[in-house]
Amino acid sequence: MTSRPSRGRCGIRAEPAEEIDLGDITATFEITLSGSKECPISGDRLPLVVASRGRRSHFVLHHDTAETLADAGFVVAAVNHPGDTYFDMSRSAKLSAFVERPTDIKRLVDFMLGASPAAPNIDRERIGFFGFSRGGYTGLVLIGVGPDWANASDFCRQSSSSRCDQIRRREFPAQPLAHDQRIKAAVIADPLAVFFTARNLAAVNVPVQLWASEYGGDGVTPEGVAAVGNSLAAKHEYRVVPNAGHFAFLIPCPPALAKAVPEICGDAPGFDRVALHQQFNSDVLGFFRTYLVNP
Repeated sequence: MTSRPSRGRCGIRAEPAEEIDLGDITATFEITLSGSKECPISGDRLPLVVASRGRRSHFVLHHDTAETLADAGFVVAAVNHPGDTYFDMSRSAKLSAFVERPTDIKRLVDFMLGASPAAPNIDRERIGFFGFSRGGYTGLVLIGVGPDWANASDFCRQSSSSRCDQIRRREFPAQPLAHDQRIKAAVIADPLAVFFTARNLAAVNVPVQLWASEYGGDGVTPEGVAAVGNSLAAKHEYRVVPNAGHFAFLIPCPPALAKAVPEICGDAPGFDRVALHQQFNSDVLGFFRTYLVNP
C-alpha cells in the first residue's frame, strides 16, 4: 500500500526518505523503493484508488503511477492476486483466477474502509480503480461488466491453456462475479477483453480512461481494446500509445529487472518508456482529479 504522501513525506512533517526492501519478486531480482514505511496520513476525506496488475505479475511494477497519485493526496492500495503472481502461478491458467480477481479487489476496498489504519482518512464516496491487462479485465467486471465466457471461443482456438480447455468443454463458472458500486471512476490500460461483448460492456455507467498499446501482446490485441472503447456507453476517454507494446505500461525497467525478465522490459526501436510514463502518470492523475476530487 502507498499512502499520502510517498517518498519520505509523512503528514505535515518532511522526513528523509529511506530505502524500503520489498524482497525478491522474480526469483532473481530484488527491488527497493525510496519512501517512508508506515508513515502517518494527514488530512481527511482523501480519495482512494485501488489497483490490480496483470498476469503472473506484482503490484510493484506500477509503483511510479501509485507514487504519482500518493504524492498528489490520494491513498493508493494494491494486492497480489493469490495463484496469479510471480510467487504462485497455480491458478494463472484457470478460469478460477478470473472469477476471484474482482472479489480480491472488493475485499481490498472493504479492508481500506474498515480495518485499515487509513480508514478514518478516506472518503468512501471517492473511490477509483486502476488496472492493467488482467487487472483491466478485473476493473471492467468491478464496474459492472459481466463476462461472457463463451465469447472467448475464437481466442481459444489458438490456446491450449487450462482455461481454454474449460471453455471448450463449456465448463463455465456458475458463481456470479463481484461488482462494486463504490468505484466511481476507472483507469483501464490494455485490458484482456476476450470475455466481453458489446452488450455487456454497455452496462458500465462510471467514467473510464481507457489506454491501448499500438501492438498489444500477452493475449491482448489492439482490436480487442478498441472494441471495448467502441462499446462503452458511459463517458470515457480512449488513448492509443503509438509504437508501444503491451508491457510498455509497466515501470521503466532498471538494469537488474531487464536482465531477470527481459520479456517485459523490451520495447520497439525508438520507443521511450520513460517519456510514456511521465505523460501516462500525469494523465491518470488528471483523470482521477477530475472525477474523484472535483466531480
